[in-house]
Amino acid sequence: MHFIPEALDNYVVAHSAKEPKLLQQLTRETYQKILQPRMLSGHYQGRILSMIAKIANPKNILEIGTYTGYSALCLAEGMQKEGVLHTIDVNEELFDFQRSYFDRSEYGGQIVQHLGDATEIIPNLSESFDLVFIDADKPNYPTYFELIISKMNKGGIILSDNVLWSGKVLEKVAEDDESTKALIEYNKLLAEDSRIETVLLPVRDGLTISRVL
Repeated sequence: MHFIPEALDNYVVAHSAKEPKLLQQLTRETYQKILQPRMLSGHYQGRILSMIAKIANPKNILEIGTYTGYSALCLAEGMQKEGVLHTIDVNEELFDFQRSYFDRSEYGGQIVQHLGDATEIIPNLSESFDLVFIDADKPNYPTYFELIISKMNKGGIILSDNVLWSGKVLEKVAEDDESTKALIEYNKLLAEDSRIETVLLPVRDGLTISRVL
């Protein structure tokens, strides 16, 4: 989704950091072999995730929604050398694919994969987190937030993807559209919760940055 003219969007991408070769390979293989390749963060958003992580320099990162591992590798670029990135996904068919790319990177030993329902896995994580990226099933976004907020370090960053949902957050919502309903609720929650301060960016399909107070 483009919020600015495509030519200007192309200019923005061309004048941003280049996509690392390993991530170029991951993108190609995802499009060749995996269903719904549009779920990738992609070059431009990936560089944004990388830049935010480098600025935050987190020790512990949590990612909810791994897909093929692209965003995890972007976030890992800013992680401290002794840091750990925990990433959760429910799709067991992608587990080995993710690991193959994690191990080809310099961060393989720092990335821990969790397979299963994030609402069950998150309560059992003992770490506190400096950076969290939420990019999973939309109906559970409010639940994920409530599960992670108590595990966030002061000044920690919560990144939430797809919060504009192709503009559906402004449209009349169908009765059975649980994803859009949840995102509208979630965006309101982030804007009003006194534990965080939030900026919603019109980047790709919407990316929210929330800082824990």
